[in-house]
Amino acid sequence: MDRSSARAAAFTRLAIGLAQGIALFLLQKADESKAWPATTPLLYAPLLVCALAVPLLPLSALSAMRRSALLAWSAVAAGLVAIMAIHAAWVGAGPERLGAGPLSPPLFFAVAALLFIAHHLVQPAEAAGKPVAPYADYFDLVGTNAVRLFLSLAFTGAFWLLLFLAGALFKLIGVEAIQKLIGETAFAFPATGLMFAAAVHMAVQLTEARAGLVRGVRTVGLVLLAWLLPLMVVIAGGFLATLPFTGLTPLWSTKAAASLLLSAAAALIVLINAAYQDGLEPPNPILRWAARAASLLLIPIVALTAYALWLRIHQYGLTPDRVMACAYLVVAAGFTLGYTLAAIRPGGWMKPLERTNLVMAAVSVLLLIALFTPIADPARLSVASQVKRLESGKVSAETFDFQFLRFDSGRYGRQALEHLKTSRDPATASKSKEVSAQSGRASSTQEIDWRPDWTKTTVYPSGARLPDSFKAQHWDDRESLCLDPSSTCPALVLDIDKDGVDEILLQWGSQFDVFQMREGRWRIVAEATSSCDIGAPEAALKAGKVRLGPPSRFYDLAVGDELLTIRPRGYACKNGDSPLSSSPIERR
Repeated sequence: MDRSSARAAAFTRLAIGLAQGIALFLLQKADESKAWPATTPLLYAPLLVCALAVPLLPLSALSAMRRSALLAWSAVAAGLVAIMAIHAAWVGAGPERLGAGPLSPPLFFAVAALLFIAHHLVQPAEAAGKPVAPYADYFDLVGTNAVRLFLSLAFTGAFWLLLFLAGALFKLIGVEAIQKLIGETAFAFPATGLMFAAAVHMAVQLTEARAGLVRGVRTVGLVLLAWLLPLMVVIAGGFLATLPFTGLTPLWSTKAAASLLLSAAAALIVLINAAYQDGLEPPNPILRWAARAASLLLIPIVALTAYALWLRIHQYGLTPDRVMACAYLVVAAGFTLGYTLAAIRPGGWMKPLERTNLVMAAVSVLLLIALFTPIADPARLSVASQVKRLESGKVSAETFDFQFLRFDSGRYGRQALEHLKTSRDPATASKSKEVSAQSGRASSTQEIDWRPDWTKTTVYPSGARLPDSFKAQHWDDRESLCLDPSSTCPALVLDIDKDGVDEILLQWGSQFDVFQMREGRWRIVAEATSSCDIGAPEAALKAGKVRLGPPSRFYDLAVGDELLTIRPRGYACKNGDSPLSSSPIERR
C-alpha cells in the first residue's frame, strides 16, 4: 500500500471509530434518560447491536476488500445482526424493560462469534475471486486478525490506564478536571472508538509490514500448543478405558456430564488444528499419530455426550441450556465425522480436515442465526417441550416450574401462561393465574429451607451427638457456609459459656461458627477465630486437644460501634510467629 492510500485508510478508519463512539454515546444517553429511541425496543435493539458490532468489519477489511464488496458484506451483516437483535428485543420486552433491558449477554456473544466466523469466510473468498479460497488463506487471515485484535485491545486498554493515571496524579495537586473528563460518557465513548480505530490501523500496518514475523510468532505458539495434544490423547484415552470398570453411573451423577464431555471434545478439536495448522507441511510424526488418534477418540466422547443429553431431555424435557447443548453437539458431531474420515483416509496428511473446518464454520453461522431467531430459539423450544410435558401428564401442576414460564422464557413463556390459564386441569389453571400475577419470584418472599445432611457430619468429641433440635431445624437464612445443603463441616459440641448447656461449633477453614439455643431456635451468635496460623483445626479435634482457655484479663474496648480485643503486650503465637495484627489491640 502506497503512502497516500495508507493515509486515506487511516482517515477513514478514524472517521468510522469516531462515528461509532458518538453513536454509542447517543444510544447510551437515550437509554439512561428513557428517551426515544430507547422507548421503542424493536428499534433501539438493532441500532445498539449494529453500532457496536458492524463497524468492526470495515475497520478490519478496509484495505483488503474491494469497496463495493465490503459495503455489500457490511450491509448483509447489519441485516443479520438487526434481525437477531429485533427478535431478542421482541422476546424479552416488557413494560418495565426499555432500552438495552431486553437484550441478554448471550446475544452479544453470539453476534461477535457470528461476525468473526462469517467475516473470515467472506474476506478470503472475495480476495481469491471464487466461492472457496485455498485453506491456507483462511488460516492465515484468522491468525493475523487475532493478532491485530489483541494488539488493538491492548493499545486501547493502555490508553485508558494512562488516562486514569493522569487523573490520579493531577488529583494529588488538587486538579480534578482530568478525572471528571474521563468519567463523562460524552468523552469516554468517542475517545474509545477513536483510539480503537487508530489501534486497528496501526496493527494492520504493522502486521502487513512484518508479515513474516507475525507468522513466525503464530507458528511457535501453535507448535507449543500442539505438543499438548499427545497429553490430551492420553487423558481422553485413559478416561474412556476406565469407563468399563467404573460404569457410567459416576459420570451421570455429576449432572454435568454433557458439558464436561463437550469441553473435552472442544479441547481435542482445538489441539488437532494446532497440530495441522495450514496443512502445507506435515508436523512431527508423534503429532501426526496423536492427531489421528485424537480424531478417533472424538467418536466415543461425542457419542457419550449425545447419550447423556438424550437422557436428560427424555427425563426432564428441553431447557434453554439443553437446546444450546444440542447445538454444540451438532457442531461437535460434524467435526467428529470429518476428522474421522481424515484420520482413516489414506494419502495426504488429514487433508479432509480443511473441508470439514470450512463446512462446520458455515454450519456454525447458520446455527447461531437459528438459535437467535424464531427458527430454533431456545426459549421457544423449551416452553413448547415443558408445556407438552405438563399437558400430557408427565409432570403434575404441583411440581411444574411455572416460574420458568413467567420469568425465564420471555414472551414465549408469558404466552404459554396465558394459554394455561384456560386449562381443563383446575390446579394448572389456578397456578398459572397465581404466577402470572406475581411481580417477582416467589423465592424472594418465601422461606428457603437450608438443611444440610447431618448424617455426613463428624461430631467431636468422640461419642458426642448433635441435638435433635439442631438437626431438625429449618434454616431460613444461610448465615454460615456450614449450613449449605452440601456442607460436611465438622462439629464440636462444647459448653463455652459454662451455663450447663452445650453450644454447637461448626468448623470451616481455620474458624468456628458458634451456634446457641435462643428463644427456641438455634442461632449463630459468635465466631471463634485466631490471629495466628493454627493449621488444620480438625487434626486437633480428632486428637481430643480441645479445651476452654483462661478468661481474658481485660474487657473489650468499644471504639464507636466497633469492639476491639485487648491482648497483653508481647503476645505471640505458640509456633513463634507474630499475630496477623502487630498491634496489641486487635479488631474482633
